[in-house]
Amino acid sequence: MDITMVLCLLALGAVVGFAAGLLGIGGGMLLVPFLTMLFTWQGMPSDLVVHAAIATSMTSILFTSISSVRAHHQRGTIRWGIVAAMAPGIIVGGLLSGGAVFAALNTLWLSLFFALFVGYSGWNMLRNKKPKPSRQMPGVVGTSAAGAGIGFLSGLVGAGGGFLSVPFMVWCNVALHNAVSTSAALGFPIALANSVGYVVSGLSEGASQPGMIGFIYWPALVALVCTSVLTAPLGARMAHRLPVATLKRVFACLLFALAAYMLVKAWQTYAAG
Repeated sequence: MDITMVLCLLALGAVVGFAAGLLGIGGGMLLVPFLTMLFTWQGMPSDLVVHAAIATSMTSILFTSISSVRAHHQRGTIRWGIVAAMAPGIIVGGLLSGGAVFAALNTLWLSLFFALFVGYSGWNMLRNKKPKPSRQMPGVVGTSAAGAGIGFLSGLVGAGGGFLSVPFMVWCNVALHNAVSTSAALGFPIALANSVGYVVSGLSEGASQPGMIGFIYWPALVALVCTSVLTAPLGARMAHRLPVATLKRVFACLLFALAAYMLVKAWQTYAAG
């Protein structure tokens, strides 16, 4: 990597770390489009670029989530019971996604899936539909099943699951600030399970590309983590100062912007081939 690429990754890591702490999203949804642009600019093969962006993004969440969780935990807003109930399902879903399905999907379908799912999540957050007052989190089995779905889908788009887990918890009448904090804690098992899957499933595809461990591009990973772990606690502090309505609008607008970019990427892939 040249110095320009390194500086871009350091700046991106700082922004994403702040967003991870602020919104409990792990930062993956913000990273994937920008990493796709940067890897394309660096000349990475087109059939590998989105896979590498998603896998590298997800692995960075391993480190960012730890920094973010520490800040949220100090404020006592993480619902650890929900984390414990969701984690087993998240691990199973992540291993299935990152280790089996991910490698079989081409760039077009990965880009399209990312765009549509993230856009739908943004719409649900923006319309601010109130859940029924009687609705609560499901039991252990139901919560673990929800975790499996979140872990699986997160692995396909390289995100820490906040785009699913935050709306899901809010739908179950978990307060938004608690949902954001709890989602940050869920990012670690999601990232761990999927990262293992990306390494195993990408051993043959990434072998010809320097700097790759499976689908993970480790030089970019190191640069991202250097700054993201420093700014994640700042975002977490800000999350507890902003009103709920503002948090929802920021979250939704971010999702729409990222969905739009990945739709363009899907179209470019389709047109090229």
